[in-house]
Amino acid sequence: MTMRFSPDAPIGVFDSGVGGLSVLQHIRQTLPHESLMYFADSGFAPYGEKSESVIIERSFAITDFLLQHHIKALVVACNTATAAAIQLLRQRHPDLIIVGIEPGLKPAAALSQSGIIGVLATQSTLHSKKFQDLRDHLTQTTGVKVEQQACIGLASQIEKGELHSGVTYSLVQKYVTPLLHAGADAIVLGCTHYPFVIPLINEVIAQTSAPGRQMHIIDTGLAVAQQLKRRLIKTDLLTHSSDAANVTAWTTGSQSSLNTAFTQLLKIPATTIHTLATQHIPADK
Repeated sequence: MTMRFSPDAPIGVFDSGVGGLSVLQHIRQTLPHESLMYFADSGFAPYGEKSESVIIERSFAITDFLLQHHIKALVVACNTATAAAIQLLRQRHPDLIIVGIEPGLKPAAALSQSGIIGVLATQSTLHSKKFQDLRDHLTQTTGVKVEQQACIGLASQIEKGELHSGVTYSLVQKYVTPLLHAGADAIVLGCTHYPFVIPLINEVIAQTSAPGRQMHIIDTGLAVAQQLKRRLIKTDLLTHSSDAANVTAWTTGSQSSLNTAFTQLLKIPATTIHTLATQHIPADK
């Protein structure tokens, strides 16, 4: 049976934690009148160290939860969940607009002068078939070399709000430096948490690279928001409201931590933040 959606229904956005707020920010700027529901699965983070089957199960359960709250579209604001689950989500909910996020290899390749691009991502994203197919196709069609770097522990630091700590800087330095030494002149942020440490990435680039060396940092959050807008226009599901959008949020972690993330990272308060026990959706096996 075909599902029907209301133009004034909210848009659901989910991530393993606060990283998806970097995408939410672009959505709010691109679609300022749309109501948003954000789900931060912080009690189960990080996804990058979980098995693919567990990530799929988690993505199904969160999507079902958001559908119970009558969303009209879904944004999977997590590279790891997109790589593992988005095709299956689309098969499971063929009538629902579902927009995912993936590392911006193509725009990075277009900007690169050296023919070498670097990718910062989780282990799960880099090991996924979706990413590997994307990488191999890019290399075959453009000749661009892709240097990969799994950033173990970085998303967890950002999740804790440690955007400027010495530990976070050390991790950024550890992961970015090899890409620079390999000759990369474009760095793809393959996790939605990473845009929040762009200032640290720029510090490492400034300290490691030769003066005047041009570097590009690729964040695909804006492209996701623009694709969402196109899909809503095509299906005549843009809201009729002219009011400023409100944001309702859920977290399986700390309510105060998510509120702090909204305040510090987005400079706005969420209208409402609910705490949802991790066990209310399937737990790790």
